[in-house]
Amino acid sequence: MDFLDCLRAFVATAQAGSFSQAAERLGISNRLTSKYVAALEERLGVRLLQRTTRRVGITPEGEDLLRRAPALIDDIDDLLASFTAEGSGLSGNLRVSAPVTFGQTHVQALLRGFAMSHPDLVIDLQLDDAYIDLAARGVDVAFRIGESNQRSLVTRKLGTISSIMLASKDYIDRRGAPESPVDLLRHDCIVDTNRRDAMHWPLEIDGRTEEFPVHARFMVNSAQVALDLAREGLGISYCPRFVIGADMKAMGLVQVLPGYSNPTSPVSMVWLEGRVLPRKVRSLIDYVVAETRGVI
Repeated sequence: MDFLDCLRAFVATAQAGSFSQAAERLGISNRLTSKYVAALEERLGVRLLQRTTRRVGITPEGEDLLRRAPALIDDIDDLLASFTAEGSGLSGNLRVSAPVTFGQTHVQALLRGFAMSHPDLVIDLQLDDAYIDLAARGVDVAFRIGESNQRSLVTRKLGTISSIMLASKDYIDRRGAPESPVDLLRHDCIVDTNRRDAMHWPLEIDGRTEEFPVHARFMVNSAQVALDLAREGLGISYCPRFVIGADMKAMGLVQVLPGYSNPTSPVSMVWLEGRVLPRKVRSLIDYVVAETRGVI
């Protein structure tokens, strides 16, 4: 039984958490997927997965293999492609992670454009606002907003984004507008818990960034939901500009504390260091850098 096929079946099953979902992803039968994984376990002499009636779990040995196997598969695919007549094309799976709202507003369009030139490439986009473990999830490249202090990652900055405090005109008419950042404690605020310090909102004062405490009426883990609640007049929100769009007035929104500057956050692509990047990953990075130059 082909070792590479066994390895692919294991990675797909470990990532999906079930043989049926892995089989669907690989385009083979559930039975064959299970057979491949069992053959790999027999060859390695260890149990990689824990089978239950509802879900497939992963053993410590399986976790160790999952951290290393996706890169190995990519390297072999890249090597084989370089010796074929179709070597100029890209194929296989490309796993990409991105924050939910940014992924919906920006990344999906970038991947759609990239995919049009590479019909044999399967792109697996995983939307998650958490800073996931790329190795454990088998992710090739991730989009990140904000600073990353993970030393195991290589970072390619794409640009910066800024946020803005806003509220509906109806809310301001009812409650009045904050005149200074300390007034935020007297207002209903819609807190996006994806922010690193959700209960403190940053503003630039005399060239330095200061954090101001807020009073939360709503706490949500979605920038889009925070914007929607602000539009409904339920409080002040602090939203990335890419979520808002171009015309705030058309949405019935006004800027809060317009005399203060809002700090920016970097937008980057990150990937694991210490390995040669497969051609498909390098190609995606180059494409995104070119497409976002001057846009983000």
